[in-house]
Amino acid sequence: MPRSVISISYADGAGGPEIAKLVAERLGFKYADGGIIVAAAQNEKMFPEALSLAESRHAGRRIEVDFNRSESTESLRALIREAVVAAADEGDVVISAHAASFALTGRDDVLRVLVTASDDTRLRRFTEQDGADAKTASKRLNESDKGRAAYLKRFYGISNEVPTHYDLMINTDSLSSDEAVDVIVGAAK
Repeated sequence: MPRSVISISYADGAGGPEIAKLVAERLGFKYADGGIIVAAAQNEKMFPEALSLAESRHAGRRIEVDFNRSESTESLRALIREAVVAAADEGDVVISAHAASFALTGRDDVLRVLVTASDDTRLRRFTEQDGADAKTASKRLNESDKGRAAYLKRFYGISNEVPTHYDLMINTDSLSSDEAVDVIVGAAK
């Protein structure tokens, strides 16, 4: 069955955003990432930064969303999940943010993809991209992984991410970005 929504989750340093953009381009789909937050905030007449803060592990119980108005952090997180679903409902979209694979669980029109790579490959890419030394890059990579795990726990109650959460896993240790795109596009069709 052809898929009209491709959700691409990724570990930092694995090449996920680049691959997601290329998949969208190849399929002629829209590409959605952090803009989902901006659109949702504008629809609700609140600061995009406030909605974005709801994704942070440092968010309190309530967040000021505009002048003299605050909302519970959980209601803002629900709004983000709803915005992901709304983007998917439009179809012909590649979503690369907000753990969309989990927000869209159970939908037949979604191909849920995880782009990953070994820690060594991810560390090498971090040092190449930012010019950081190995120790700094390793620390950033570790923080990124902890943040991703905490996000999945806060938003979706996922304590342990496993391969069966996805329809397709792409390892960029052995596949180039172009090869990964070919595999994803083939699976989507």
